[in-house]
Amino acid sequence: MNEKKLGQKAKRQNKKALLQLVMQQKDDYYRLAYSYMKNSHDSMDVMEEMIIILYEKIGQLKNLESFYSWSKTILVNICKGKLKKQQKELLVDDMEFHSNTNQTTNPYKYTAESIDIEQLLKLLNPHQAEAIKLKYLHDLDYATIAKITNVSVGTVKSRIHNGLNLIKRVYGRKEE
Repeated sequence: MNEKKLGQKAKRQNKKALLQLVMQQKDDYYRLAYSYMKNSHDSMDVMEEMIIILYEKIGQLKNLESFYSWSKTILVNICKGKLKKQQKELLVDDMEFHSNTNQTTNPYKYTAESIDIEQLLKLLNPHQAEAIKLKYLHDLDYATIAKITNVSVGTVKSRIHNGLNLIKRVYGRKEE
C-alpha cells in the first residue's frame, strides 16, 4: 500500500497503518535516535514513545506529505527530553558520589585511538554539532533540520558552515 493511503488510514486512528508507515523508515528512525541516545536500549525506548505520541497526535497533522519530518521532529524532541532528564539524574548522582569519596575523574579518559566523529563534534557548540549530525549523518535537508531544531533555514546553514570551519581551523586546514 502506498504512503498516502497508509497516512490516510493512520490519520483515522488505524494503528496497523501507522506502524506500517513507521516500519518503512525504521532504520532512519533508529539511526536518528541512536545518534542522540548512544545506546540501543534507550534508542528503542524513545522510538516506542514516538509511536505512542504519533498515534495520539496524528489527527493534528495537516499535511500527510510532512509525516516523516513531523515524526522525526517528535523523535528528536523525545530524545532531548530524555537526555535532559538523564543529565539531571547524573548530576545528582555525581554530587553524591564526590561527596562520599575522594576520587576524581580521570584526566586521561580519552586516548588518541578513541577520537572519532563524536570527539570532533565536541569541539563545537551543541547547536552546531546537532545541525552537522542531522545534515551529514542523517542526510536531512536544511528545511527539515530547521523544523526539528525550531530555527530558520539560514540559522541551520550558518551553524553548519561555522561548525565545519571551526573543525577545519582546529585541524590546521585553511577555510575554503
